Amino acid sequence: MFDPAKIETEINELEKKSIEPDFWNHQAEAKKVMNRLTSLKGQIQRYKKLVELFDETNILVELLKEENDEALGDELMEKIGILEDKYSDFEIELLLSDEFDNNNAYISLHPGAGGTESNDWASILLRMYTMWAEKRGFKVDTIDFQPGDVAGVKSVTLQISGEKAFGYLKCEKGVHRLVRISPFDSAGRRHTSFCSVDVTPEIDDVEDIVVDEKDLRIDTYRASGAGGQHVNKTDSAIRITHLPTKIVVQCQNERSQMQNKETAMKMLKAKLKQLEAEKQAAKLSEMTGEQKKIEWGSQIRSYVLQPYTMIKDHRTNVETGNVDDVLNGGIDRFIKACLLEGTW
Repeated sequence: MFDPAKIETEINELEKKSIEPDFWNHQAEAKKVMNRLTSLKGQIQRYKKLVELFDETNILVELLKEENDEALGDELMEKIGILEDKYSDFEIELLLSDEFDNNNAYISLHPGAGGTESNDWASILLRMYTMWAEKRGFKVDTIDFQPGDVAGVKSVTLQISGEKAFGYLKCEKGVHRLVRISPFDSAGRRHTSFCSVDVTPEIDDVEDIVVDEKDLRIDTYRASGAGGQHVNKTDSAIRITHLPTKIVVQCQNERSQMQNKETAMKMLKAKLKQLEAEKQAAKLSEMTGEQKKIEWGSQIRSYVLQPYTMIKDHRTNVETGNVDDVLNGGIDRFIKACLLEGTW
């Protein structure tokens, strides 16, 4: 339960800690404190705005009781709509309390077998996540982009920067299925395509993750496609494969091969740290008797465009026929249900 008084107390304690003379002697710990402080202050600020909006709505209700005014009624309905949206956003935010939830996120899309149709499906999802992030005011950077031979993308990795970006996007990890009449099929047949979505938190504190060089295969390749502003056509792009886990990371966005390698290693260490956290969570669930399954590779959502229109999340059974809204970034209904049910 949200306790404003308790949060205000924690803010005061963290502020006192932040002005201690030796506070910045331990940079990693200091950064955690400052991130926590920023997050809590943001929560309190949004809570106060929500209370203010609730009070304004109540005033309109009382005025409407005294005056049967149509314009006042319209204003009240508008306020109620805004209040519902703000409350829903705040409710989702309160569910984000796991270790990496406050972090920025890397999101990678890998189309399944199916050639151009699957590659195009990956590009549709790329647009959906980009629009979702931009609507939230998050910053979107392309870390790696491999274009399809005819259309779409063979693979792409985005860095999405914003408060609780990973907390929201962790619910998108899994396989996304598309059913439609393919625009690339001259016979107009219906096709089913798949795209794997992987989400990793951006973690600055990865010094404790030790990676043995002999466990790595490092390949260079030529950067291509719609990467960031520094993408060039030399063999500066880097692909690192961690042989024991088969984890693969790629980066082509930086100015040089060395910088691309540094970014790729940071991504790899973040994935390894996330993997270790997931193992610990699984052990804890086993010890406490919880039956919750974490199946990252499973199909999580279907997007049916023909013969009817329906998008359904298979973990929560939330569905909608408004496919345009979803593909334009309207995925919060699925994220909220996923967080409420703990099905990520």
